[in-house]
Amino acid sequence: MRNRTSLSGLLVAACLICASAAARSEAGSELRVCADPNNLPFSNREGAGFENKIAELAADKLGKTLSYTWWAQRRGFIRHTLKARLCDVVIGLPAHYDLVENTRPYYRSAYVFVSQRERNLQLRSIDDPRLKQLRVGVHLIGDDGNNTPPAHALGDQGIVDNVRGYMIYGDYREPDPPARLIEALEHGDIDVAAAWGPLAGYAAKTSSVPLSITPIQGAEQFAPLRFQFEIAMGVRKGDHALRDQLNDFLAQNAAEITALLKSYGVPLVENSRAATSENEAK
Repeated sequence: MRNRTSLSGLLVAACLICASAAARSEAGSELRVCADPNNLPFSNREGAGFENKIAELAADKLGKTLSYTWWAQRRGFIRHTLKARLCDVVIGLPAHYDLVENTRPYYRSAYVFVSQRERNLQLRSIDDPRLKQLRVGVHLIGDDGNNTPPAHALGDQGIVDNVRGYMIYGDYREPDPPARLIEALEHGDIDVAAAWGPLAGYAAKTSSVPLSITPIQGAEQFAPLRFQFEIAMGVRKGDHALRDQLNDFLAQNAAEITALLKSYGVPLVENSRAATSENEAK
């Protein structure tokens, strides 16, 4: 009886080990991406965003099958997806984001002014005096003071009454809620929008109304507000193996990724500190 019990225990243990190994093998063969299903130009359920295309490229180069966990990218996104272990990587997050293990950055972009080209406004600086008279559109994130850098900088200058806010989360029943800001500009409801570069650049490429975009300058006086951000991928804290795989992918395919970003109109800006260091070294 004791021998049979021991044998039974060994068989159960062996089955558990085999099941665990199979699960690890299956997970290792799959690139499980956490993404927003309704947020062009970044991602959508149809796979039309540039983050979708980068995920496809990564899966192909790493020899993995691509799968998605869809969740609206707003408060709680990381908690409900990555931390819940429903997926393993977020394709676009600010570099050095505290809630994840970050890869190396793969692009850097900036907040920009967007206006109808026929207006020829040529706005560049966030402290341009004309911003006191123009109807300016900005994205708002919430009612807790945690809004976008242009919204804060305009408020610091007392430019409030002529500013129109558009919720970045918006009505999720509609396609791509953040796009309402650019649509207001196209319809003439506002004169200029201060928007995140990738959203604005994509709009400029696809809009039926010719648009001009210009990276916002003069932000130094509003520090610690930042108007430029490096974007990386994010994996779960401690998942160094996947992070390293993705870092290798980003390094080896940098030119193809940059070309893809440009095809979506993403305005790419140079890291001024890195450029200064490089010039000093020369």
